[in-house]
Amino acid sequence: MDYKKVSRYVVLGILFFLPVTFLLFLYPATHNYTPLDIVNESVKDLNSFASESENPILLENHITVLGFFGKNPMDKAVAALNLKELVYDKFKGFKKFQVVIVMPEGTQEAVKELKQEISSYQDIRFWHFVFGKPTAIKSVFNSLDSKVGLRPDLSTDRVYVIDKDLNQRGRLDDRTDSELEKKKQAYRLSSYDCIEVAEIKNKMSDDLRIVFTEYRQKRKGEFNSDTRRASDLKNSDEEK
Repeated sequence: MDYKKVSRYVVLGILFFLPVTFLLFLYPATHNYTPLDIVNESVKDLNSFASESENPILLENHITVLGFFGKNPMDKAVAALNLKELVYDKFKGFKKFQVVIVMPEGTQEAVKELKQEISSYQDIRFWHFVFGKPTAIKSVFNSLDSKVGLRPDLSTDRVYVIDKDLNQRGRLDDRTDSELEKKKQAYRLSSYDCIEVAEIKNKMSDDLRIVFTEYRQKRKGEFNSDTRRASDLKNSDEEK
C-alpha cells in the first residue's frame, strides 16, 4: 500500500470537507439572529435642508449613519476619518446606504476642506453634507434618542443609525456578559462615539450588518421580526 498516496488523499479530503462542514453549521444560524432594536421612532426627516446634490437628501428609504459636525467641521476631522475608514468604506457598496452629516448654513467652504481631508481620491458619493438653520438642526436632533446633547456649536462626536422607516436603531440592553452575570441594571446604546475606535469597529459595524441582513431577508420574505421597540420595553417596565 502506498501510504504516502493515501495520506495525501486524506489531507485533501479534510481540506475539502472541513470548510463545507463549517458552512453547514453556520447556515441555520443565518436565519436566527436577533434584529437590531428600535430605540426610537419617528425621527424627523431632512426636507428643509439644502445640499450639493441634484436630488434631495432624505433619511426615509435609506439606511443612514447620521451625524452633526457643527460650525467648525475641521474640528471633527478625527471623527470623520474614523467614520469613513471603519464604517463608510465597509458599507458603501450596500444598496440604500448613506452617511449624512448635518451642518449649519455658512459652513459650505469649511466642509469642502473636510471633504478633501477624508476623500483621498476615493469614492464618497454616498457621503452627504446637508445645510440648515440652527433651529432646523436642533429639531432633527431633538427627534433622536440621545444621552448627550448638542454642543453650543451644534456638534457632537456621536452618530446615529436610522433605518428606512425613520426608526432609530441601537441596543436596548448593551450590557456585557460580565455585567449580565452580575445582574447589573440594563442600559441602552442609542448612538456611537466616533472618537472611540473600538465602539465603532466592534459595535457599530456589527449593528449595521444586522440591519442590512434584516432588510435583505425582508426582500426575500424570510424575515421574522422579534425586535423589541423602546415603547414595548417601557410598557413592560411600567407593568412590573
